[in-house]
Amino acid sequence: MTQETDVTETKKSGSGWLSTAIDYGPLLVFLGVYWFNAPDTDGPNAISGTLYAVVTSTAAFIIAAIIALGLSKWLIGSVSKMLMLSTVLIIGFGSLTILLRDPFWVQIKPTALYIFFGSVLVIGWLKGKALLQWLLEAAFEGVDEAGWLKLSRNWGIFFFFLAALNEGLRMTLSFGGWLTAKTWAFLILTFLFSATQIPMLLKHGLALEDPEDAPEDVLADEPQPPTA
Repeated sequence: MTQETDVTETKKSGSGWLSTAIDYGPLLVFLGVYWFNAPDTDGPNAISGTLYAVVTSTAAFIIAAIIALGLSKWLIGSVSKMLMLSTVLIIGFGSLTILLRDPFWVQIKPTALYIFFGSVLVIGWLKGKALLQWLLEAAFEGVDEAGWLKLSRNWGIFFFFLAALNEGLRMTLSFGGWLTAKTWAFLILTFLFSATQIPMLLKHGLALEDPEDAPEDVLADEPQPPTA
C-alpha cells in the first residue's frame, strides 16, 4: 500500500512540467520533421518538395501525438479531456491533410480547437460553472470557486485570442513560417499569460506547499492550451 502511495506521489510531483513536455513534444516533432524535409524554396521542385515535407511532418505529428497520449497515462497516471480531444483532432485533421495533400486542414485544426475550448469555458462561466477544472481534471490546492470561475473566463478569452492569431498567421505566412511562429510564439504567449494569472490565484486562496516555492512551480501546474 505504501509503495503504491509513493508511486502516485512521484507521478504527481513535477507532473506540471512533464505535462507541458507531453503537450508540446508532438508539436516540436512536427516542426523538426518539416524543416528536415523542407526543400530549397528557390529550387525547381519547391512545390512538390514542400508538399512532401507537409505530409511527412503531419504523419510524424500524428504518431507523436498518440505516443504522447500513452506517455501521459503511463507517467502522469491520467489523460486530461483537453489532451484527449486535441489528439483526436490531430488525427482527424492530420489524416485529411495526408489524404487530400492539402496543408489547410492541419493549419485550421488549432483554430477549431481554440474556438471550441473558448466557447465551452466562456459559456460555462456565464452559467456559473468553472469548466476549466473539469476539462483538466485537476485543481489548484486552496483556490476557491470564484477563482476557478475567473480562471475559466480568462482562459476562454485567451483561447479566442489564440484562434484569431492562428488565422492571422495562417493567412499571411507560408506553411513553414506559420509552423515556426505557431510553435514558439504560442509557447511564449502561453507562458506570459499563465504568469499573469498567478496574482489572481493567490488572492483566491492558492496554497503553496512551501512559502518559498518559486513562481515557476505554480506556472508548471497552470493549464496549457492544446497544441497545433
